[in-house]
Amino acid sequence: MSSSKVFTLEEVAKHNTKDDCWLIIAGKVYNVTKFLEDHPGGDDVLLSSTAKDATDDFEDVGHSTTARAMMEEYLVGEIDATTIPTKVKYTPPKQPHYNQDKTPEFIIKILQFLVPLAILGLAVAVRIYTKSESA
Repeated sequence: MSSSKVFTLEEVAKHNTKDDCWLIIAGKVYNVTKFLEDHPGGDDVLLSSTAKDATDDFEDVGHSTTARAMMEEYLVGEIDATTIPTKVKYTPPKQPHYNQDKTPEFIIKILQFLVPLAILGLAVAVRIYTKSESA
């Protein structure tokens, strides 16, 4: 079959069942319905790759040259690349600034510093006071 027909992602996405399964791989559209039962990974693997660009899924598995040659007989056309959404880089959600001044841990850290300092200051004050009395 000629590969001159151009499909949109919306058109290809309608073919997502065991009775009618189309995949998009490397900019081309394949009708793999007849191959579902023969696929070594099972039909679920192919069905899970419908309605999207399955190029990465296909390449990640590392198909043989024989498998790549078989693809020609299932070719039905090409995909309109403008209809495939671009991959968006994941950005983590912005979290509100965490105010450490309100946490009990912060208060404990301050007390761990101030209490020994206060004891030291009290000891110095007592020492100075007792020295001045005895003099």
